[in-house]
Amino acid sequence: MPVGQKHLRPVRNVRGRLGKLAVWFEDDSPGRLRPLILASVLSLSAIGLVEVASASSVESVAAGNNPYDLPLRQGVWTIAGVAIMLVLARLPVDRIRKLGWPLLIGAILALILVFTPLGMTVNGNRNWIGVGGFSAQPSEFAKLALIVWAAGILDRKQALLGQWKHAVIPLLPAGAVIMAVVALGHDLGTTLIIMMILAATMFFGGVRMKVFSVAALICAVAAVLLAASSGNRMGRIFSWLGAGSGDDTQGVGYQATNGLYALASGRWFGVGLGQSRQKWNWIPEAHNDFIFTILGEELGLAGTLLVLALFAVLAVAVVKTIAGSRDTFSRIVACSIIAWIIGQAVLNMSMVTGLLPVIGVPLPFISYGGSAMVSSLAGIGVILAITRPPAAAPSLSGPQAKRFRLLPPKRNSSRTKG
Repeated sequence: MPVGQKHLRPVRNVRGRLGKLAVWFEDDSPGRLRPLILASVLSLSAIGLVEVASASSVESVAAGNNPYDLPLRQGVWTIAGVAIMLVLARLPVDRIRKLGWPLLIGAILALILVFTPLGMTVNGNRNWIGVGGFSAQPSEFAKLALIVWAAGILDRKQALLGQWKHAVIPLLPAGAVIMAVVALGHDLGTTLIIMMILAATMFFGGVRMKVFSVAALICAVAAVLLAASSGNRMGRIFSWLGAGSGDDTQGVGYQATNGLYALASGRWFGVGLGQSRQKWNWIPEAHNDFIFTILGEELGLAGTLLVLALFAVLAVAVVKTIAGSRDTFSRIVACSIIAWIIGQAVLNMSMVTGLLPVIGVPLPFISYGGSAMVSSLAGIGVILAITRPPAAAPSLSGPQAKRFRLLPPKRNSSRTKG
């Protein structure tokens, strides 16, 4: 194979892996579906605010707190996230590309701060930073930082991705550092999401399947070792394998079992908004990872299908909008962000429905959490920025058009005079 064609193989891999999707999703009007992306995200965020208010009210009253405290906080974070999303949506692609290294360095430094006196431990996980009355979860922002940085690296290395060392360096070392720091904070769920993000960037970046498969195998082995290193995690896995038996209702399977009770009692159309029974201290932290069970109980199968449909519309709109793009960086970023959001949503729903063990993964746009909400909305802002159609050339009208029509045709100076 000629050298030039060999160097073009990774670029063809990127287009080929999206080729079938591009044929099916081809859109003749770039940017036409961007309002649909925004509408689906805002709808999911609105549903999340309502369900956070419903799921958190009972526990807040039982703790002697204001029942509107958590939904008001979530509302403030949602407004801030929407503002950041709209600002990012106006940035040119080149400026987003230049943010890769600053975002990655900032994310790693913030993750290290978790192990300083500024760090906070919540529910056994040390993955928070607290300054005064303000707290944030750096691992949530590290997800977007890793995507933007990795997309820039893979875009610049397209001609070298045929060589395995260029395909994995510096991508895997940087990802391994982020995953190691997050894993040291005992947050297995976020570590798995970062593994999935790294795999998505490599896949959509055009890395050869042989290298991609080896990297995926290494990540799978690391995930198994992390799960086996904790007695609590192994207890959850064994409880899941036992299908939440009755003798485990007060043990590690307590939350999962009562979550299934909530979904079952919702039936077709739910017991009514705000009327959940399981939120009365039967499901711990019902407004966080298990908020989908409260939604299913109150709104029934119809409500859960609505949420699934909104996530599906978001995924289809993003893929259809980016399918016609010729910019490798934009494709990697958009596809990796939507893989992160949809993949995390699938993991959460699988976890609360008993298809997977409980690993502590929030539902994007719906679960309570300011850092998760802002980072997810910022990711959508980046998608809106890189899918913005190019500005059309200004049309001439009036006196300007008349003046240009009156100009004589330009003579060809190279013509030989006879």
